[in-house]
Amino acid sequence: MAPRLVTSQPVPVSGGAGMQVASQVREMRRARHLSQRQLAGRMQVPRTYISKIENGKAIPTLGSLERLATALGVEIRQLVRDERSRRDEEVTSILSDPFLAEVAALLPHLDSLHRTLFFGAVRDASTGRRRTA
Repeated sequence: MAPRLVTSQPVPVSGGAGMQVASQVREMRRARHLSQRQLAGRMQVPRTYISKIENGKAIPTLGSLERLATALGVEIRQLVRDERSRRDEEVTSILSDPFLAEVAALLPHLDSLHRTLFFGAVRDASTGRRRTA
């Protein structure tokens, strides 16, 4: 097992990084259908601590981030990722589908008219509508 860094000092964050952690914690907690009280119970902290984290009024220490990640069943890096890394992960996930990867590679070669026609055909196919001439 890899060594883990634990400190009682707050994780240094700049500007909106604390808010990113706050929104990540809230989003992940809700996605798992957990109340603040349930998450707090898993971490063995007061519910008000979870509320303060989610509202950006408390910045969790590295140790708290580790316990939050464990309680939510995620890795710490998922709690502190920024918008760019989230977008990169989404693109990687989408492009892992061979069909979508092939389509994505072809899209830059289409002009705007052909892109519009392609999008319309895909939309119609997905909704079961048929185009008529």
